[in-house]
Amino acid sequence: MLMGAARRRAVRVTALVAALLLAAGCTTVIRGEAKRVGAVVDPGSAAGLKVTEGASGPRSGVADAQITVENADDGVMDRLASNAVTDVQRYWLEQFPLTFGKPYEPLRRLASWDSGGKNMVLCKSNTAGVENAFFCPSEDLIAWDRGGLLPMLSTNYGPMAVVAVLAHEVGHAVGHRSGVTKLGMPTIIAEQQADCFTGAFFRHVAEGKAEHFEVSTGEGLSKVLGAMFALRDSVGSSYTKRGAHGNAFDRVTAFQFGFGQGPKRCAAMDAKDIDARITEYTFAKQDDTKGNLPVNEQTVKAIVENLQAVHKDTGAAPPEITFGGSCAAAAGAAATYCESSNTVALDMERLAQLGKAPAKQERARAIGDFAAFGEIASRYVLSVQKAVGMKLTGEVAGLRTACMVGNWAGSLLQRPYGGRNPVGTLRISPGDLDEAITQLLTENTGMAADVNGKGVPSGFARVEAFHVGFLDGISACTEDFR
Repeated sequence: MLMGAARRRAVRVTALVAALLLAAGCTTVIRGEAKRVGAVVDPGSAAGLKVTEGASGPRSGVADAQITVENADDGVMDRLASNAVTDVQRYWLEQFPLTFGKPYEPLRRLASWDSGGKNMVLCKSNTAGVENAFFCPSEDLIAWDRGGLLPMLSTNYGPMAVVAVLAHEVGHAVGHRSGVTKLGMPTIIAEQQADCFTGAFFRHVAEGKAEHFEVSTGEGLSKVLGAMFALRDSVGSSYTKRGAHGNAFDRVTAFQFGFGQGPKRCAAMDAKDIDARITEYTFAKQDDTKGNLPVNEQTVKAIVENLQAVHKDTGAAPPEITFGGSCAAAAGAAATYCESSNTVALDMERLAQLGKAPAKQERARAIGDFAAFGEIASRYVLSVQKAVGMKLTGEVAGLRTACMVGNWAGSLLQRPYGGRNPVGTLRISPGDLDEAITQLLTENTGMAADVNGKGVPSGFARVEAFHVGFLDGISACTEDFR
């Protein structure tokens, strides 16, 4: 997060009371891109599919696909990849005609290489030392590194991360075959399309329709979303750069569009759509922190001042902030809201640890500054909800909280192509929104929890609700989560 940006007057902060009056009318307002049950993201579902826990990965007792893969070694990774490509292409054999009105033509070539082994030449490039997977249009080829990339993904995120990578590459083939991926278009559009097509395929898997794979809509799907971090661009990249794939926030957004709305939503992605919502920007020249502020009393006070500015027009009395202690209802959390006294209590030691830039040896405890500041914001917005008489307990309250934290995050983003004007002197830095997604996918996060710290069971729904607020503002939070 960046401090000290030029101050801009907020020209659009929707009053919460006005939003509540609108929500009480006879017409339901459906906003944004999230798949809802009625007008509300269902806390117990992933885009309408009931949250389940259980096996995620290759189905047991199913024979491996018998397909030709050049240079394959018949090892675990090659069998996993071959089964993935087979299931993904079977999905498109069915869905491609329904979406694009013509048959799907299977890929002509598949190939495997070992980045630590003997060199190959694929798509006119040498594979030695290259940990990657790719689609090559000129050779109608999908190829993958069985020696480095695939084992890393499987070890760190589970075998379904490997399936996601191959589904993404087949998604590129779908884009070219359908014509939605056009010659000379910005790379980011093709990558968002492929991520979206990946989400559409994973809906098929989650519905139990894939031959070789299954995925739970609870932890299994959350792990797939988490794998986007291994596949994102480096922090501080620009989405306008040739070869840009997107940050984790934007890649998760595209995946969720496909999962919730299907391939036609993916085919609709164009430059206008991307420019309106993409969040991958370079570091500001004055950002000497590289996007990660220390979490201390000084920075927390700046965050609270900004939260007050964002919610000024709601008429809610700002909560008192205390450094130390916690509220009995959610004791032990890094930040808690004491409803009876309208107080937010902060455990600064825990928040400071959470807000550190993650190092390999402490990945489980450190995410980055926005994860810590988002926890504080989640308890602050409970005071806004309390001021207008909204219920603070239950899963809908947890989703409303995630949505309002998303609205706050959206109010800090300086968009080059318009949209909401940023509020106050704080600005989102590259990596902040990725940290928000990481924290939202953490089981014990307060960013999608009610006043008692009870979280929403679906990581997918938690991220969806955050997106609603980020994309559509606070009125969407009060209309959709009530």
